[in-house]
Amino acid sequence: MQNRSASHRSRTAAAVLTVLPVIAAAALTGCDAGRDATTNGPAAEQQRRPATPARIWDRSPASVAAVGDSITRGFDACSVLTDCPEVSWATGTDSAVRSLAMRLLGASGAASHSWNHAETGARIDRLPEQMTLAAEQKPDLVTVMIGANDACRDSAKLMTPVADFRASFQVSMRQLRSRAPKTQVYVSSVPDLKRLWSTGRDNPLGKQIWKLGICKSMLGRADDMSAEAVARRTAVQERVVAYNEVLRDVCAKDRRCRYDGGAVFDYRFTGEQLSPWDWFHPGRNGQARLAEIAYRNVTARKPPA
Repeated sequence: MQNRSASHRSRTAAAVLTVLPVIAAAALTGCDAGRDATTNGPAAEQQRRPATPARIWDRSPASVAAVGDSITRGFDACSVLTDCPEVSWATGTDSAVRSLAMRLLGASGAASHSWNHAETGARIDRLPEQMTLAAEQKPDLVTVMIGANDACRDSAKLMTPVADFRASFQVSMRQLRSRAPKTQVYVSSVPDLKRLWSTGRDNPLGKQIWKLGICKSMLGRADDMSAEAVARRTAVQERVVAYNEVLRDVCAKDRRCRYDGGAVFDYRFTGEQLSPWDWFHPGRNGQARLAEIAYRNVTARKPPA
């Protein structure tokens, strides 16, 4: 009986020693889970989210390439229905405008180390090719202003779908990254086309030019205030807002990309800033204001909110 009792105690002690590490491990796991890995707690939710890449931004780039549409080409800023890239907000050499490139690089630097690949009339589906061309120069900075022509169609029904706009911008960023992985990207918001209509519609000459077919979805029948016309213009404005959300979201996923925070969309262009020939595109004064906005955002310590 004594031997059986001793044997039983021996087996019990061995079992306890075997179980203790398991209990200790479980206890430690339980403590960790309770502290920062609770399955339903905010800490666990934060752990499940993908980490946001650390932002990298050089506020003094030494070269600039521009991609985009007619605004970046200075369309209608110098003469009627023609490009005037020398007054471009991004890469122009006009001393009255003081483009982003001039402000960053000086006059000689802007002339030798900036390139303008924007195209009048370009929509977002042209951006991948422009980005490829820009990447060949391996610039420190690429500026992007695109989207107005995707909303400016012959009718609101023909506007570029938001999903297609997103896909094209994502492809454009991949094109750049595959060839120039360290190039920074400054993305301008699309201007508020409805505000431009509201500002320019008081000018009789401008409205005559509009009849030639500039941005029919917004500017067509400029004085028509019927329910249909109001709804059409509202649809265009809402599409521009959606485009800007795409630009912001896609840019946010790239550690070397900075969106302007809606600064250009929010800017209140006046007649003084619009082209005297079409009262829609920025004139010299408007190009200068765009350059100011860009320079302020590119050189800021923190990106716009």
